Amino acid sequence: MKLETITQEIKIVTVHYTPEEYLELEEKSDCKNEYRNGEIINMAGGTTNHNKLAGNFYFYLNLALNDLNYEVYISDVKLWIPKYRQFTYPDLMVIESEPIYYGNNTTIITNPLLIAEVLSKSTKDYDQGDKFLYYRSIPQFKEYILIDQTKHYVMQYVKNNENQWFLTEYETEDAVLNVASIKLKLPLKELYKKVNLLTTVE
Repeated sequence: MKLETITQEIKIVTVHYTPEEYLELEEKSDCKNEYRNGEIINMAGGTTNHNKLAGNFYFYLNLALNDLNYEVYISDVKLWIPKYRQFTYPDLMVIESEPIYYGNNTTIITNPLLIAEVLSKSTKDYDQGDKFLYYRSIPQFKEYILIDQTKHYVMQYVKNNENQWFLTEYETEDAVLNVASIKLKLPLKELYKKVNLLTTVE
């Protein structure tokens, strides 16, 4: 008997969603997903270190800004980036004055002054590269803080009046982070309080 091998071409089709379709799906989803120009990308869960660092930063910012004209949001609030058609969940955002929402959706803002991300092994290249590019398209955005969860190390990008970005690095436990956009000084030992730097990262 002659055997014939039939080769079938398998085509992988990428499904593209509208922002409205993504938001409808996200509302029903059991996990967080980002939206990147039509594609829906699942977000990996964070480590305990990731959670503590974001929580510590939120605590100190919220305490310092409580009576001032700022709002601080942690990772459940989405950010819409219209130029690049992106919905994302920054670890922390600060806005000045009132939030500007995406339409009537009060879970999505569009006007962050400051964004902070806790770096993980799986996302650090994206956070420092394309994501920073997307964030820089937001007119109100003036400061980007990246926090390492494996050592005492923080990268801070600040935009000046000429729209130039400048990098400052903080590399020791005794360093003091000068959060320029809101005029707050935060010792790294407080930011890293109760963070076990020996634990495994994601």
